[in-house]
Amino acid sequence: MNSWKKCILNFNSSIRDAIINLEKSKIQIVLAVNNKNIFVGTLTDGDIRRAILEGIDLESPIKKIISKKPFFTPTKLSQLEVIELLNKYNINHLPYVNSSMEILNLYQRNYIDNYQESRKNTMLIMAGGFGKRLYPHTENCPKPMLKISGKPILEHIIENAKKNSITDFIISLHFMGDVIEDYFKDGSHLGVQIKYLKEEEPLGTAGAISLIDFPIEHPFIITNGDVLTDINYGDIIDFHDDNDGDATMAVRQHELQNPFGVVKTNGLEIIEIEEKPISISYINAGVYVFNPSIVNLLPKNKYCDMPDLFKKLNLDKLKTLAYPIHELWMDIGKPHDLNQANKIYDQKK
Repeated sequence: MNSWKKCILNFNSSIRDAIINLEKSKIQIVLAVNNKNIFVGTLTDGDIRRAILEGIDLESPIKKIISKKPFFTPTKLSQLEVIELLNKYNINHLPYVNSSMEILNLYQRNYIDNYQESRKNTMLIMAGGFGKRLYPHTENCPKPMLKISGKPILEHIIENAKKNSITDFIISLHFMGDVIEDYFKDGSHLGVQIKYLKEEEPLGTAGAISLIDFPIEHPFIITNGDVLTDINYGDIIDFHDDNDGDATMAVRQHELQNPFGVVKTNGLEIIEIEEKPISISYINAGVYVFNPSIVNLLPKNKYCDMPDLFKKLNLDKLKTLAYPIHELWMDIGKPHDLNQANKIYDQKK
């Protein structure tokens, strides 16, 4: 009953500490207190992602980015009153504090709602690639069916999505697609529903979207079939909806250190020497959310990669968003990645 206490952090704790706290507590909020244990603000996953995009150092204290005017209640509430307030203000957490602003409890929507119904969003998994860089592992096995800790990569993806209340799947097939379809069938043994798209010729990382010939009424999520991640797929869908996106791409921060001292000059004059600088950029993480209307923008059965699709969306003045992720993320592209993933997932097990 006191598990909420795990999400209390001193406001001098680092943003990295907050990320670890969110992952361990599973409560989706950090309650920040000062050195006298007085409640001073809240921090959510969304606050952290915005800070990452703004380039704020993860070693910075959370007091830089906490919400200093959070919702809270000074009154003990009944379950019905809690539900009414959470719904009224569209929030998931409500701290209960005393007159000295010390935290006494945390009312949580997930704790009250014992049942969470399935989302209406569909997940499309791109699983048609040849996996040439993983040869000979993929000589007689499609890459998404390679096993990580005893299960195919695809099964890990589906199970993680199911934990996030996604139960409706489409799998795009090409190379050795029959192996995938024979294994997963209609998905009923995993408690999900699976349909299949079949690429007669390789259609790139986005072209299979054009093969969808049945109605999709809600934003749908796409993932590459070789991406393993602990991302909460429901959260990226909510981010897409909350920010009125047409297309959202998950991005991951990538650091590249120059092994040399970099000399900056003005003509012949040296103005600065920076020793082994680190360049920070964002890479495509292979997870996306699209509005249903995007399906009609792609020529039927034509090759298209994701960068080209996003370029078209930007030219058409549609709203494209970046969703920074800090969770575990692995692109299983080479034998080393496969070995590393097995080690990590064996440890997790």
